[in-house]
Amino acid sequence: MRTLCSSTLIGEFFVIGFAGLVAMKSEDLSQGTVWTVCGIAMALCVLLCGMLGRPGAIQLGWVLQAGLILSGFVVPAMFILGIAFAALWWCSIHYGRQIDATKARWAAQAQAAEGEAQAG
Repeated sequence: MRTLCSSTLIGEFFVIGFAGLVAMKSEDLSQGTVWTVCGIAMALCVLLCGMLGRPGAIQLGWVLQAGLILSGFVVPAMFILGIAFAALWWCSIHYGRQIDATKARWAAQAQAAEGEAQAG
C-alpha cells in the first residue's frame, strides 16, 4: 500500500506545483499567497510519503485530496484533477491493502513449506 500511495502523492506534488504556476496568473491572488499554500500542500505530499505507516496518515491524505478538489475554485482544472487524484488515492489504499494481504499470505505459505522441508 505504501508504494502505491507514495506514487500518488508524488504525482500530486507535481500537479500542485503546476497548479501554482497557473494560479500565479490570477490578478486576485498575490504570488506569496499562492506559493505559501502550494508550498504547504507540496510539503504535506512529501511528508505523507514518509508517514504512511503511521496512524492518521491515510486520513490526512484524504484531507489533502479534499483540498486538491477545493483548489478548483482558484484553478478550475483542479476540480477534474482533484477528483482524479482522489480516485487514485482510493485505489492506492484499496488495492494496496489487497496486495499487502496477498504478499503476507504468500510469505506465510513459503515459510510453512520451508518448515515442512526442513522437518522432512
